Amino acid sequence: MTFCNWEAKRLLSLALPVFLAQVTLILMSVVDTIMAGQVSPTDLAALSIATGIWNPLLLGLQGILLALTGIIAQFSGSDDRKGISHYFQQALYLTAILSFTGFGIAHLADAIIFKLDTTPAIANLAIDYIHFVKWGVFGFLIFTVYRNVTEGMGMTKPAFYISLLGLAVNIPVNYIFINGLFGFPAYGGAGCGIATAIVLTVMAIAQVTYCQMSKKVDAKGLLSSFEKPNFTTIGIITKLGIPISLATFFEVTLFACIPLFIAHLGAVAISGHQIAASVTTLLFMMPLSLSIAISIRIGNLYGQKNMTQLKVAVSTSYILAIAVALFLALITFAGRDLISQLYTDSPAVMALASSIMILACIYQLPDALQVAANGILRGLKYTTPISYITFISYWLIGFCLGYVLARTDIIVPAMGPHGFWTGIIVGLSVAAILLMLTVKKRLKYEFLKIDALNQN
Repeated sequence: MTFCNWEAKRLLSLALPVFLAQVTLILMSVVDTIMAGQVSPTDLAALSIATGIWNPLLLGLQGILLALTGIIAQFSGSDDRKGISHYFQQALYLTAILSFTGFGIAHLADAIIFKLDTTPAIANLAIDYIHFVKWGVFGFLIFTVYRNVTEGMGMTKPAFYISLLGLAVNIPVNYIFINGLFGFPAYGGAGCGIATAIVLTVMAIAQVTYCQMSKKVDAKGLLSSFEKPNFTTIGIITKLGIPISLATFFEVTLFACIPLFIAHLGAVAISGHQIAASVTTLLFMMPLSLSIAISIRIGNLYGQKNMTQLKVAVSTSYILAIAVALFLALITFAGRDLISQLYTDSPAVMALASSIMILACIYQLPDALQVAANGILRGLKYTTPISYITFISYWLIGFCLGYVLARTDIIVPAMGPHGFWTGIIVGLSVAAILLMLTVKKRLKYEFLKIDALNQN
């Protein structure tokens, strides 16, 4: 029990700064949603559609780089600075490749948006947003690499302070470009795209500056003898990162694509979903932050070959995930009406958002458990099952069931947005069960492997 308590404190000490950083990043999206919603339901609907297309792409690219956290954590656990330096440098080459990829894909957004069953005003605002925000992709990925290296080495606080800086910049810059100040045109909700691109660039500069000046990170030393591209190493990062990226993509699109399939229901349905999604995304940062802390801790212990403590860390991770889930469900249920009022003055939108948030309470437990298991697997550098488990759970089960419930009368009369959220609950529950079973199987394999090495 003493070991479990100590492990819980260690995980929480890693998770809290990550959580605060993630919340601050998501608050930027919340600010965008609130400020666009204050302009008009059309601007809010356009923002919802634009982010529904852009965010999965951006987070999918980031997901590939998230493999770096577990890799660096293992090298840090074994005190291998040379290994850290090598993977850090190769990740920067990968960042350049991913940035060009993201920038190119952004140009496909026009065709997607024009095929949606929505008004020209909403479509044009959504397209403008994407063409503005794409200029921030390089900054976002550079920030991600430097942050992953820092957090992999056990330093999770810097990203929080830099995220606070980003939030402080986001609010006034949003106001300038939404309303048209200092000689700039009034872009409405599309102005949030300009603000986001500026903020991501500022955060990248701040993160790089910190790592260059920090004696603990010593980015100058890590980058002093810069290597040529090593495509074997880049391939290793990519191979480990793609399952994480796909899992992120599948989960984000499970939420973000819903506006595309309810666009025909009008601005109220889209806005109600967007408010609920914005709130639950913010709350999701707590289990996600715990997952990142888990991957760091598991990676450190695995690098040290401390399998006894690793086993304690795994069980403690699940206990903390359950506690977090129950807390978030309580917060969501108790505050759903008040939260809705912060986003909009429309009674119809408030009522819809509040009712959706009741459903969000239900999926907190399976969601927290599946991201905790995800973090354990990332720490063990065993990521391949994550992609196919999340695809089956989120899309083949969750989304397909949600579509049937939302848009057809096959099972029950068409439920609209509520049908998709019911599908999400089922999908996340399946993911939690399958990922936890995968963790159990992998741990058994790792313990047998360590025992065999000790006997030899």
